[in-house]
Amino acid sequence: MNQQKIAVLGAGSWGTALAQVLAENGHSVTLWGNNEAQIAEIKEHHTNTRYLPDLVLSSSIQAETDLDKAIADTDAILFVVPTKAMREVAKNVAARLTHRPQIIHASKGLEQHTHTRISEVLAQEIPETKRQEIIVLSGPSHAEEVSRRDITTITAASTNEQAAAYVQKLFMNDYFRIYTNPDVIGVETGAALKNIIAIGAGALVGLGFGDDAKAAIMTRGLAEISRLGVAMGADPLTFIGLSGVGDLIVTCTSVHSRNWRAGHLLGQNHSLDEVLENMGMVVEGVATTKAAKELAEELQVEMPITETIYQVLYEGKDIQVALKEIMLRDGKIENEFSIED
Repeated sequence: MNQQKIAVLGAGSWGTALAQVLAENGHSVTLWGNNEAQIAEIKEHHTNTRYLPDLVLSSSIQAETDLDKAIADTDAILFVVPTKAMREVAKNVAARLTHRPQIIHASKGLEQHTHTRISEVLAQEIPETKRQEIIVLSGPSHAEEVSRRDITTITAASTNEQAAAYVQKLFMNDYFRIYTNPDVIGVETGAALKNIIAIGAGALVGLGFGDDAKAAIMTRGLAEISRLGVAMGADPLTFIGLSGVGDLIVTCTSVHSRNWRAGHLLGQNHSLDEVLENMGMVVEGVATTKAAKELAEELQVEMPITETIYQVLYEGKDIQVALKEIMLRDGKIENEFSIED
């Protein structure tokens, strides 16, 4: 692949790690952020110590607080900003674009109030006259591990096969492998909702439960994710892939996961305010819990784990009481989907 000019919007841990992958693949990369001290550090020292303290960035990576400079003449723009900031950043980008780059995003969540997927937000704010395709980059990945070149496999999802293949070629190397998938709805839904289940998984560990409980919440959590995803139009098979069960495993079992750590603190009897103050970074699963609960009600989809976590996060319900109630619900049939001849 010829060298591409890429703007990475969002200088957090994931944006920084992806910028490093792109630079190591020989592309021209500009990392954009709005924290002047952080961008100055990247420029001067090639480090981003707040987010990835052990990583020395490629000296070829440029850093900018000026959005006009960051996106000028780019072949692709990669959005890696929190869900709550996505619409505003997309609007600002659209107002400045004078060419038509590919649009990629690697964020995970649902927009509050509208319950909109991130690719839909980008499509709404960046008209087709100012962009090419929108591609989702998602799957089981921690920035800390990608930055030290651990083996990672994720998915590039787009309804346009060539666009997905473009992103596959852009990122793929000997430690970072990309698959393609046409099911954008399923990939984004799995990416967003696994953060809810990770909060629950962390809480169970914080409460002192073991592997049986971990397996229970991951398996039944996957059932909930699949149920809502299918109601939204996703292919159920997507949820047994990288952006479904793969992302669920890594997020529910790793101390690198902010959502798992947040849940762990909740299980240790910390309040939500204390948890968020302690984390110091965006915990996407908290906002996603509210959006998913409201969306499930709108689509008449049963999501008892999500409902329970919502009650703990937003209604102050005692976590021990909530756990007992969900365990004592009426018995259910396990399999919800079947493959017909």
